[in-house]
Amino acid sequence: MPLLDHFHPPLKKRRHWESFHHAWASGLAGHRNQHILPRRYIAEPHVKLGVEIEADVATFEEEEEVAVPSTGGAVYAPPKPPLTLAVDFASIDVFEVRIRDDESPGDLVAAIELISPANKNRPLQRRAFTTKCASYLQSGVGVLIVDVVTERRANLHAELLALLGHPAEGNGHASGDLYAAAYRTLTKRKKVRLEVWPERLTLGAKLPTLPLWLAADMPVPVDLEQSYAATCELLRIPRKKGS
Repeated sequence: MPLLDHFHPPLKKRRHWESFHHAWASGLAGHRNQHILPRRYIAEPHVKLGVEIEADVATFEEEEEVAVPSTGGAVYAPPKPPLTLAVDFASIDVFEVRIRDDESPGDLVAAIELISPANKNRPLQRRAFTTKCASYLQSGVGVLIVDVVTERRANLHAELLALLGHPAEGNGHASGDLYAAAYRTLTKRKKVRLEVWPERLTLGAKLPTLPLWLAADMPVPVDLEQSYAATCELLRIPRKKGS
């Protein structure tokens, strides 16, 4: 099944990308559980569409001071904050498959991230996404990210590497490319090493298979082509003409 453009016509008008991402995450989790993962591991889809939250300065100004009891029983009334700002938290989308270890108990061991347009939109959203991935890697969690978003050009693979101390130059991906990348961290002789398996994605071409690391000695394959084709079939998305 060739990779299609889900974010521009004609497909955008016929199928919602949110439904596709939701079904793709569910399909990835289901296939892991049925055919790939050892019995001690369980994959669960985790999907959340962010909501814009606005805090009004006027609302803050009308709030009364709140007295908070201290540990000693006395009442503590903090002074008014010297700085009050309007805040607009950007929406944060999550299309994620989390793999947990039931024997340990339920520890997160790996995650598959399907990037959404909102993840690539603003610096705050991009930072939130890359910080989450970096936190996973710091904890020894294997990470795989997939970016098929064509309507925004930010490259979160490059930004993740930059956050981890590596410049965007030389990482194999120019800004705006579609890609998938698998990551794991290894600690040897008290030094942490990041290993990366990056793959370019091209519209009209098949998707690759990448490793997802459940432990330092336990990779499992993630056949993106199989899961993508199955999701297209589930949602009755026809193949591109001529493919």
